[in-house]
Amino acid sequence: MELNLKKVPETPGVYKFFNNSEIIYIGKAKNLKKRVSSYFGNAQKDRKTSQIKKLTDQIETFTTKNEVEALLLEQMLIRENKPKFNILLRDDKTYPYIYFSLDHDFPSVSLKRTKQAVDEKYFGPFVSSYAVKSSIKEIQKIFKIRNCSDNTFASRTRPCIEHQMKRCSAPCVKNITSNDYSEDITSAKSYLSSSDSQTIDRLKKEIEVSVSTLAFEKAAEIRDRLNRLTLLREEQSVTTLAKDLDIFSAYEDNGYLGVCIIVVRRGKIRGTKTNLIKKGYFNSIESVYQGAILNFYNNNIDIPNKVLCINKLESKELIEAAIKKKHNINIKISFTPSKDIRPLFSLCKMNSQQVISNHLSKEDKYTFAFKELAKDLGLSADINRIETFDVSHFSGDSAIASCVVFSKTGSYKKGYRLFNIPKEFSGNDIGSLENVLNRRLKYFDDKDIKPDLIVIDGGKTQLKFTRSIIKASIHNDIKVISIAKGGNRVRATETIFSANGIVEFDKYSKSYLLLQEMRDEAHRFAISAQRKKKQNAIKKSKLDLVPGIGQVLKRRLLNKFKNIKSISEASIEDLMTLNGINEKIAQEIKTILN
Repeated sequence: MELNLKKVPETPGVYKFFNNSEIIYIGKAKNLKKRVSSYFGNAQKDRKTSQIKKLTDQIETFTTKNEVEALLLEQMLIRENKPKFNILLRDDKTYPYIYFSLDHDFPSVSLKRTKQAVDEKYFGPFVSSYAVKSSIKEIQKIFKIRNCSDNTFASRTRPCIEHQMKRCSAPCVKNITSNDYSEDITSAKSYLSSSDSQTIDRLKKEIEVSVSTLAFEKAAEIRDRLNRLTLLREEQSVTTLAKDLDIFSAYEDNGYLGVCIIVVRRGKIRGTKTNLIKKGYFNSIESVYQGAILNFYNNNIDIPNKVLCINKLESKELIEAAIKKKHNINIKISFTPSKDIRPLFSLCKMNSQQVISNHLSKEDKYTFAFKELAKDLGLSADINRIETFDVSHFSGDSAIASCVVFSKTGSYKKGYRLFNIPKEFSGNDIGSLENVLNRRLKYFDDKDIKPDLIVIDGGKTQLKFTRSIIKASIHNDIKVISIAKGGNRVRATETIFSANGIVEFDKYSKSYLLLQEMRDEAHRFAISAQRKKKQNAIKKSKLDLVPGIGQVLKRRLLNKFKNIKSISEASIEDLMTLNGINEKIAQEIKTILN
């Protein structure tokens, strides 16, 4: 299709490339006409640009006042549309926080995820749930805050193992007064809001005050806390004097780009994040940095004033201006760490390198296994993509089929699919297979999705039936094998069937281990989904038992709280915010669901 580039303006802005009305790429430019035209010239292009040029049949442009607005608009549109040729270094939809249940007489501490949390109950966000859990362990060791649920707390008659491990003061059995526990909560929140050195100074002053007032038992308790805090500091592998700081690193090697982010808040490392990007999906390290930084701070309410980048950036001022415009926060991007930051600087660089090394060793493993499998099956062509299917049901009920995808780089979880089996096929493996395969075959018109090999968890019957379905389709070149469980389901006794009969494998070969891994992964994916489906069905039936709850109220409850678990965890007051639910009904909901 001939594209009219003459109408593209020579202004800053954002451009969209379409293929069959689907957005395939979004970019920004200081000069739209110059940038868009560069894709369609005769000069030699990299693989990504060549593909974009080949597929694009429509162009849209949006002008902006300046390059800063173009950059912000580009990132917003990429997040919304997720084009196939754009890098999307997005974080989770929600962030992990440390949460204090301050509405309770004896608040607990726990991990909670949310998009935005700005009140005094939340501390964060953190980079990972691991960082949250580590921090919770820290404050438990120092301040002995409970981490049990309110229901568990209310039902306890004696201290639990957390108390025995000196990580909880056992308020459940009145081992501590409400006032003293409240002081511990305040101290824990203060610890999270300040540096270790500030907390240590504060604890030392509290010891002096306690001794001067002859409160020797309290002084001893504070001394123990001080000792535990000092020990925790010594246990940390990396320490820094920095208060709030983020470090970004990108490293290119062997056709991949490794990206690492280290987050430091109040002198503590809140965790690290790594991403791996294929060479064909990025134009330059510069563009990756822009996307990584702006996406990382998209919903982040805890943005530091200082950001360190290991790689030099020509667009430093542009990124700073974009953050300023979006969040009204002045950040300073620098490239030279102070002496105390150098260990973290080196660690960030090492992690961006390591993510590539880890992937390459994994890739080598699967590349070899795929080649060996093709040879063992007597195939002349390479195997590049394998889909494995498994069906799981509970006594013939709640049937689900799984499809897991493997490539030469290992499991491809974005390609995983689940299929709910209609009731008329539930408990019928052959009927279930037919239903699933006919649904799946519709997607194989896309060459990027079509597998070279299908693996079925089953024996000769399942293989014969699957092959008949494949042969009757337009995708009859797909090879099919099945893997049958051995006697008593003992590993390494499985039998592999192909169109030519039983295939003999070396039980220690990479190809045989690959088949086992794919079969196990398909089974795990199916059984976990099936169990969840069964549990949800049971919980939903419980909601039906609540007097006064009809379809309308059920719909309102699910719209507000999203699922049965959230409904069961909601307070009486929260439930009563819904029109039609009074205190009596709310109490019935809590009683039946819990």
